[in-house]
Amino acid sequence: MTGTPAEVPVPRKVICIVGRGCPAGDLLAYATVSTTPPDDERDNELRAAADGFAHLVSLMRTLRSEEGCAWDREQTLESLRPYVIEETYEVVDAIDRGDPAALRDELGDFLLEAVFLAQVAHEQGDFHISDSLQAICDKLIRRHPHVFPPAADGTTAGHGGVAAGTPLTSDDVKRQWDAIKSEERAEAGEEPGLLGTVPESLPALLRAYRLGKRAASAGFDWPDPSGVEEKVIEELGELANARTEGSRAAIEEELGDTLFAIANLARHLGVDPETALRSANRKFTERFTQLEARFRDRGIELSDASLDEMEAEWRRIKTGL
Repeated sequence: MTGTPAEVPVPRKVICIVGRGCPAGDLLAYATVSTTPPDDERDNELRAAADGFAHLVSLMRTLRSEEGCAWDREQTLESLRPYVIEETYEVVDAIDRGDPAALRDELGDFLLEAVFLAQVAHEQGDFHISDSLQAICDKLIRRHPHVFPPAADGTTAGHGGVAAGTPLTSDDVKRQWDAIKSEERAEAGEEPGLLGTVPESLPALLRAYRLGKRAASAGFDWPDPSGVEEKVIEELGELANARTEGSRAAIEEELGDTLFAIANLARHLGVDPETALRSANRKFTERFTQLEARFRDRGIELSDASLDEMEAEWRRIKTGL
């Protein structure tokens, strides 16, 4: 990495963003926004990150070349989609398991997918990975005007009319982020509506959560959790009626309404429904694995045990016996 850090008269240190007082062309760069030099450890970590990222970009370019790997050359943006989803969930799984070593490795795999996609896009003449880095860095600066000062050319780093150094609460920051995001869309001539920006590709439970949250930002929401609880009970009643009628389409519709209400109950309770469900899945898996092992130790296959026997053992497992 080349270039010298730029000095900006703000009494704190942040990692610099490409294009904001840093040499053009660097994949990553740094700047001191303090009157004191950066400490050596942070400086070395930043240089190591820049070198490592550049190495990964170089490796992917080689793998996609004629001298590289046939499988890597065959991949397209479309063929890589399932790997992106898979690696994302493996990162989440490592976090849920509290496994730092696994998280380190899975983050590497996740970064690989980002670089892989960017390399394919670059070969198609769309953009380079440095453009992606520039875009996210610019966005972070623009949407944090309370942190980042004006750029060297005198332009403002962010919207929102908030000066750098202004103390904001977490809720203030969220409101400011949404306001700036709306300004950006208006400037770009985009009017997708409040719900139009919630991606349809999200997992259904997460999308239900996000849709409810976005609608709530306009005041369309239950006043408290008890109102959502009543809605869940109401939807369960309608689901029971649909079961009685025996219409599969009606059952599917009412079950969907129930799940949507539950996602919004989670939102009101301050719980991420995806996280809660993953925890429940993990707990069930651990207990069922114990159930299998206990019957196997008795020389009995689980499929040969009666339901009463399995339920009795399941209760013992739940109570830690």
